[in-house]
Amino acid sequence: MNRITEMLGIKYPIIQGAMQDVAKVGLVAAVSNAGGLGVLASGQDTPEQVREEIHKVKELTDKPFAVNLMFLNKRAPEIVDVVIEEGVKIVTTGAGTPKLYMPKLKEAGIKVMPVIPNVKIAKKMEDLGVDAVIAEGMESGGHIGTMASQTLWPQVVDAVNIPVIAAGGIADNRGVKAAMAMGAEGVQCGTIFSISKESPVGDNWKKTIIESKDTSIGVIGTKMGVASRTIVNKKAKELYELEDKMTDKLKFNQLLDEAYQKAVYQDDVENGIIFAGSVAGMIHESKSAAEIISDLMKE
Repeated sequence: MNRITEMLGIKYPIIQGAMQDVAKVGLVAAVSNAGGLGVLASGQDTPEQVREEIHKVKELTDKPFAVNLMFLNKRAPEIVDVVIEEGVKIVTTGAGTPKLYMPKLKEAGIKVMPVIPNVKIAKKMEDLGVDAVIAEGMESGGHIGTMASQTLWPQVVDAVNIPVIAAGGIADNRGVKAAMAMGAEGVQCGTIFSISKESPVGDNWKKTIIESKDTSIGVIGTKMGVASRTIVNKKAKELYELEDKMTDKLKFNQLLDEAYQKAVYQDDVENGIIFAGSVAGMIHESKSAAEIISDLMKE
C-alpha cells in the first residue's frame, strides 16, 4: 500500500487511461474489479450520457472508479454537477484547468488528479489543491506534449509534494518498476488497455496493435499544434501531408477526430486513425484487464 492506493481505495496503483470513446463501461468496470482504477472518459458526451454510463458502471462493479473531465467540453459545468450528484469520488482531468471547479469538487469530497505535461503545470495544480498529478510523457498515444517520460517523471516528483502517477510508455512490469524507481507512486496505462478483451474497439484495431513494430508509430499534427501519436497507416500519411497545405487548425483537428471515430466505430484501420503509444510494438496479444494488471504488478 502507498499513498495512491490508500487515497483511492484500490488494491493496485494502476490507473487505466481515459481514452476517448474507448474508456467506456465494460473496460472501466473490468479494471476496477481487477483492483486498479477504471476511468470513464466523458469526452464530448452530454451530461445525460455521462450519467447513464456512470449508472452502468455501478451495475458492474462496487469498486472505486473515476470519471475523466474534459474542460474544453462546453457542457463541462453540467458534467461536473452530474459527477457530484452521482457520488463519484475520483476524477482525472484534461484539456484545460480544473481551477474553476476545485471548490465544488473538494466540497463534495472528490479526489482530483489532473494530467500534466511539465513541471510548471504540476506545481500550479498542487497550488490549486489537487490530490495527485498524472505526469504524462510524449510516448503516450493520442494528443501529446513535448517532454519524454524518463525526464518528466523524476522532475515532477522532485517539484511537488503530492503523489505522482507516471504515464506514457508503460506496457509491462519493467515500465512500472522504472516509474517507481523514479519516485512515482502509481502508473497510468492506455494502449495496453485499449486492446484488452473488454475494450470496445474492433478486431482490426486490436490486430493492428498486436502486429505493430517499434517503427509502426508516428506523430501527426505537430505543425498544426495538435501533435498526436498514432499508428502510421494510409490515413495518418494523408493527414501528415496535409499539414504543409493547411492553415486552419480547427479544420485539421476535425479531420483528425473524424478519422479517429471511423477507426473506433467502424473498425476501419486504413481510413481511420488509431491512437497508440510508443509501447505498441511491445504488445503481442489481447488479454483481459485482470491479466494485464497481474502482468504489470509482477515482481
